[in-house]
Amino acid sequence: MLLHWIWLAHRPGLSDRGKASLLQHFSDPEDIFYADEDAFSQVENLSPTGRESLGDKDLTMAQEILEQCREKKIGILTFQDAAYPRRLRNIPDPPVVLYYKGSIPDLESRPAVGVVGTRKASAYGLTTAKRMGYQIARCGGIVVSGMAYGIDGMAMAGALTAGQPVVGVLGCGADVVYPLANRSLFRDVEAYGCLLSEFPPGQPPAKWTFPKRNRIISGLSNGVLVIEAPERSGALITARQAAEQGRDVFAVPGNIDLPSFQGSNQLLRDGAIMVSSGWDVVSEYEALYPGKLHRYTQGILQSAYPDEVENAGESEPERVAQTVRKPETKLGLKKKLDKKAIDKAAPTPYSGVKPNLPPLSADEETIVRALSDGERLVDDVIAETGMSTGKLLSALTMLELKGVICRLPGKRIGLRSR
Repeated sequence: MLLHWIWLAHRPGLSDRGKASLLQHFSDPEDIFYADEDAFSQVENLSPTGRESLGDKDLTMAQEILEQCREKKIGILTFQDAAYPRRLRNIPDPPVVLYYKGSIPDLESRPAVGVVGTRKASAYGLTTAKRMGYQIARCGGIVVSGMAYGIDGMAMAGALTAGQPVVGVLGCGADVVYPLANRSLFRDVEAYGCLLSEFPPGQPPAKWTFPKRNRIISGLSNGVLVIEAPERSGALITARQAAEQGRDVFAVPGNIDLPSFQGSNQLLRDGAIMVSSGWDVVSEYEALYPGKLHRYTQGILQSAYPDEVENAGESEPERVAQTVRKPETKLGLKKKLDKKAIDKAAPTPYSGVKPNLPPLSADEETIVRALSDGERLVDDVIAETGMSTGKLLSALTMLELKGVICRLPGKRIGLRSR
């Protein structure tokens, strides 16, 4: 019964892992509702506080939430519903209930990419976020992000500009617009995708709600892209949770002199996949979604200035859904990009090490030797070299920065031709 699902989802003092353990032990929330204390003693991940909370059999709050959802036309998905996202169901601490406005896209038909970053973004970060969101969508991916000001909102706006559905994951109720400056963006996301939350209608945002939200962003996604993040950032929490959930972590290299890029640049040192276009991200999943993805690397131009973010307030006008200005001459833009060798098709790997390679460390030389016979799967290189995953990924990032290797679709790598 839906009331029992809502009752379980909002038991105070009960962790998300505890709720997952209860659902594994009992057939459904109705059985949990009628179970006694002795039955709960056999369930893992239940604290004394959690067991005490389960003793409260009052359904009044659940009934109020259900009525609010009906009045505000908010949909409800339970953990056992067929439409509940499969990837999210498989994380260790999935939400028991999801509330949503709009239509949930088919997250199994195309790759979903979580795009995250700081609220106080630079002009470069804002421009890159919108371009990456646009390109990911044009290439066939689904952008998943928070609805915060800054990187999250700009990525969502870019994806909507491409005319593709998006998923906005909220740290508040699905009916709460936060920040208010993003009001028009909320309307667009609801109209062309969905606003998703594990929090009941009317729940205001708080410091503790956003870390909980972040695990849903990564849980829904095949991989998470960090565009701009300082050392202490919610985006880094999302990246860490993505790694723990077995998701890919991507990062855009940023200005080493700006504190707002220190966290995202550190991710590259730790083994995140370096990307410079939406296709770099989406192409990692070509083998999983044959025929669904296509290369697209052209950008969109927009105005984005740091002072717009620094001065953002709740009463300020809506500026995230900015007017898009397309390049006047696509051919001229393409020529400029070709000169810089940006977003070209991956070159054919070569056999043998060329004499003009930059100086390499011992680990990097080991990887180059392993790739000398042609492109390889990353897992195969790990098995052959005996290097730890973290150590190898860090070395791969340095080799990519030095222009020695290139990443290929299907999690393959190869040496660049010279």
